[in-house]
Amino acid sequence: MKAHIFPGQGAQFSGMGHDLYENSSKAKELFKLANEVLGFDITKIMFEGTAEELKETKVTQPAIFLHSTILAEVMGTKFQPDMVAGHSLGEISALVANKTLEFADGLKLVYKRALAMQHACEITPSTMAAVLGLEDHLVEAICADTPGIVVAANYNCPGQLVISGDVNAVEKACESLKEAGARRALILPVGGAFHSPLMEPAREELAAAIEATNFKEPACPIYQNVSTFAVTNPSKIKENLIFQLTAPVKWTQSVQNMIKDGAIKFIEVGPGNVLQGLVKKIDASVETEKAEV
Repeated sequence: MKAHIFPGQGAQFSGMGHDLYENSSKAKELFKLANEVLGFDITKIMFEGTAEELKETKVTQPAIFLHSTILAEVMGTKFQPDMVAGHSLGEISALVANKTLEFADGLKLVYKRALAMQHACEITPSTMAAVLGLEDHLVEAICADTPGIVVAANYNCPGQLVISGDVNAVEKACESLKEAGARRALILPVGGAFHSPLMEPAREELAAAIEATNFKEPACPIYQNVSTFAVTNPSKIKENLIFQLTAPVKWTQSVQNMIKDGAIKFIEVGPGNVLQGLVKKIDASVETEKAEV
């Protein structure tokens, strides 16, 4: 069985999507529609923008979504997943690709999500840190013992976890994690504490938009970051997507469940190859590849 997986923030690069635009009339049509929906020329930033311009959350998130969903669309019959999953933002890309969401509706949600997260970041000085070389339960215990808000946010693969919270708590937790034997506990260059309780204002903003959007029966199951199991019920998909902003991304557990349910090949759809690397670290026996038109 084949699993198609969709990347999240951090996979962006200057020139992303340009080859799709040049070589496919369908891609050209969707990129033009995206400019209309967003009200600004995102294609110009994607194709010609600097790394700095692409790093802005309101650009990054829709840019990665567009690269991923348009690639899935122009793959045609090559895109026939038995199951899908997306890392954080990538979950919305996956929901468009498996026909739960219309392209324009998915793009509107991604943009709303980006702006809501940006706003939440401005309310409280917050950050994230990558922790390498410690077992999950030790990281969780140290976070729980640290004063302030700091939680496990991204379970990326065994031995690689990202924590998230207010700046002081994350810094203090990093010190404790190093003392406990972490190989690294490194503050990340991000704008805020994604997938933590500090995203509650963003969750509230996004919840209304998600509730107002039409979610259809998917063409195949999605393994969502919050639940980690196969989901096909549109109401349940909505619920999980709403809680995703304040809950951890359980990528390790999602991939393990996909393998348990029969996935033997994982195809990364979108910019970069980070997810292929994570999947291999979760289970070296499965096959991984990059999606191509």
